[in-house]
Amino acid sequence: MAERDHPSNPGTEAFVPDFDDTGEDSVPFVPDFSDTGSQPSLLPLVGQHEPKEAPETPESASPDAAAAHSVTVPGRYQYLKWWKLALVILGVWIAAAEVGLSLFYWWFHTVDKTAAAFMVLVYVVACVVAAVMLAMVQGRPLISALSIAVMSGPFASAAAAAPLYGYYYCARVSHCVVGFIPY
Repeated sequence: MAERDHPSNPGTEAFVPDFDDTGEDSVPFVPDFSDTGSQPSLLPLVGQHEPKEAPETPESASPDAAAAHSVTVPGRYQYLKWWKLALVILGVWIAAAEVGLSLFYWWFHTVDKTAAAFMVLVYVVACVVAAVMLAMVQGRPLISALSIAVMSGPFASAAAAAPLYGYYYCARVSHCVVGFIPY
């Protein structure tokens, strides 16, 4: 069985540095802090010194050799198609509309409005905190769309409660268009 084993690829072996051999040209760096006088500028003046060119190697011959390459995973979009964004926003807004209608109905029909107003505040703060936490997720455009939808949830709640407010208002006042639009 051992005769059939292929020798391992040296490129896959673990790298173990050898710190004992410093080499002939290697000198340990020891800083000298004894001279605190003025130091000459280490930067050359313009035109005074020309930088020495490095010998051209096959790696540096191509301008693309030094360019950074993309790390994008193939097959995953870094953006969201418009219809997916619309579906995510619509789904969250339907749920937010139900919350807005429920909170307004509770607020309108209760005598002590403190608890209802406090729940509206809790709902708005929860939407903002959830949206900010969702926005921290990187590389997931669907989660980013959900963050946008959750952040705009209180707007959808208010938009859904507006016709109910108009209906309640028009029940007490005689001049309304279509029964829920006061003028």
